[in-house]
Amino acid sequence: MVLPAGCATQALRSAPQRPDAPWRPEVAANGEILPGRASAHGLALPPGYVLPSNRAIRLRPAPADLQPAHRYALAELIDIAQSSNPVTRRAWNAARDAALAVGIARATYLPQLTVSVVGGYNETQDGGGLPGISGGGAAGQAANGVLRTAGGLAPRGSQATGSGEVQALGLEWLLFDFGKRDAIVDATRQDQVASNVLFTGAHQKLIYDVALAFYTHAAADARLVLVRQALDNAKQVEAAAEARLRQGQGTVVDTSQARQATAQAALRLVQAEGGAETAYLDLLTAMGISPATHLQTQDPAGRALELSDIRLSDDMVQRAVARRPDVLAAYAAAKASRSRVAAARAEFLPKIFVTGNVAYATGALALSSVPGVGGNAPPTLNLSTNHFSSLILGGIAVPIFDGGMRAAALKQAGDRADSADATLRQTLDEAARQVVVAQNGLRTALHAYDAAGRLRDAAQTSFDASLAAYRSGVGAVTPAIMAQSGLLDARLGRSDAYYGALIAAAGLAFATGALGDAPGRATASAMEADGP
Repeated sequence: MVLPAGCATQALRSAPQRPDAPWRPEVAANGEILPGRASAHGLALPPGYVLPSNRAIRLRPAPADLQPAHRYALAELIDIAQSSNPVTRRAWNAARDAALAVGIARATYLPQLTVSVVGGYNETQDGGGLPGISGGGAAGQAANGVLRTAGGLAPRGSQATGSGEVQALGLEWLLFDFGKRDAIVDATRQDQVASNVLFTGAHQKLIYDVALAFYTHAAADARLVLVRQALDNAKQVEAAAEARLRQGQGTVVDTSQARQATAQAALRLVQAEGGAETAYLDLLTAMGISPATHLQTQDPAGRALELSDIRLSDDMVQRAVARRPDVLAAYAAAKASRSRVAAARAEFLPKIFVTGNVAYATGALALSSVPGVGGNAPPTLNLSTNHFSSLILGGIAVPIFDGGMRAAALKQAGDRADSADATLRQTLDEAARQVVVAQNGLRTALHAYDAAGRLRDAAQTSFDASLAAYRSGVGAVTPAIMAQSGLLDARLGRSDAYYGALIAAAGLAFATGALGDAPGRATASAMEADGP
């Protein structure tokens, strides 16, 4: 045991000394901040409010089984994420804790046994005498430390010592409590159901996040390819303008405009490259692996989109909402709250119990009970002798008055149950809204993809015709540049619409609680024509 070195307020020395001055902690050689008194001595710290770099903290390495040359499909990335992302481990631990809570609640049905072994030494000293009394009578007969008694003379002071040991086995068993423990066990079971449901929900959310990041990364890569193609088209227009200028058919203005379009395309290429790198890091973050990981992904552009209209019936929406993890967890939480109301009501009723002990005492210790550790002491012992003894008691405890504590606890339980029911209703409404919104989003994305395809075809025709006319000396450079820019926008629009439809399909699967281990199949089931 460590004894305190001073009063409690001395701990303020380890806090920042002023509100407008930097805190300078004690720092180890590796940069780790040590608990204790702040000091300006020791390891040199950066100036101002910059903390030291703790070299004991290291970034997680990339998963050892990753193959840099392999192109990973979405299902493979999800499998890596489910074993690497801390979200699934926290959800797993929460589910295990809820299961253990059920076991703890069930253990209250069993008797509680306590073993205690106590040994000690006691000393009893009797000062004797009758202080404050003098004169004649019985008190006046006390002289020179001697008191006359009926048995003769006794010493004015006496001392007795003794030592001994007690071994005791205590029993406490609550036999009947009018359903309180039953209600508590039922509440913990519902909490366990909610935790298990949320564990599944955490996996579904992780699958959706990885799918969203995967498709976003694929869209960024596709955008990068299209912008590079646009740069090539801009260079073709620029080359045509320079050729016409050399032939005396063009103007410096036409050449400058073509060079400007090429520079704009180059700028968009730089921006697209940055967007692709950001999308790649977002994918690694969604998977829960080190951002220093290097891997390649498959391109889902080969999938076709089924352009048929998607509408969910009311019955389909009802079944989809009823299987969502958040709805099922809210439903279990509402049932658990009602069980806790029943447990609070049972506190007003009697409890039937049995208690007892078996003890063996040696020596001359005068004990009537055995102390425990942390307040857990066995019941009073039967130690009328210095040998083996036992005691069995049964009884009934009837609560009469507690200052309104039980009534307040019952009211709290009722309010929480009402709030849980309100949360369930709100979760149901929000889940239905999300399903309908996801359905509308997918339908809109599919129609946008179809319209973007027609726009791309028209833009391609316009660009080809404008460039051919300009090269032949019939057209002007401005229509060719505008056609080139329009073609890029049309291609990007169709690509974004394609990957947006994939994302919308994953969102609908997630909203309906249907997103499982293979979201690629879930999202592709509503899609497939030519890719972007």
